[in-house]
Amino acid sequence: MEDRLIRKSGSSSTLGNKDRQANEKGPHILTDRFPCTQVRLIDEDGPRVISRKEAEEMAREQGVDIILMSPDADPPVVKLMDFGKFRYESEKKAREAKKKQHVVEVKEIKMSIRIDDHDYGVKVSNSKRFLAEGNKVKCTIRLKGREVQHSVLAVELAKRFVADLEEDGNLDGNISQVSARIFTLVFSPKK
Repeated sequence: MEDRLIRKSGSSSTLGNKDRQANEKGPHILTDRFPCTQVRLIDEDGPRVISRKEAEEMAREQGVDIILMSPDADPPVVKLMDFGKFRYESEKKAREAKKKQHVVEVKEIKMSIRIDDHDYGVKVSNSKRFLAEGNKVKCTIRLKGREVQHSVLAVELAKRFVADLEEDGNLDGNISQVSARIFTLVFSPKK
């Protein structure tokens, strides 16, 4: 009895192929579960409204599927094509687009107003490299302890940093003071 329950629950929990298609987004095959008497067929002759039976006969003659492109339209829009080939080509286009896209990351550079000249130079060269790679750069200048009284020095350091990155990136907005102790600047790469 336990074996029968497992099989029964296993078979009812899995979706059939047609149910899976109905749950997926995008175009899918027109099935009997979709009620309509007329469809708008898009083919070489252009869009035209025909009966569903005519569309099914044309698909059977050509050996292709009826693909439901827009189910919400009145009448629903369909195309006659091989669904396997259509799905393969759309997945191939999506893969190609994914290869070509570049995700812009925000790289953060942290400094203090007591930064040494060499350390500052390293931060600037790293920022230039990040901008050349097409990433954004966020510069954070943090004041520690009594340095809060000398916030003018943080603003001067920020202006110096802006001047050094002028050729490689654009400052997004202004130098912003997040709190009494933190100043931030965000640069985006020049296009």
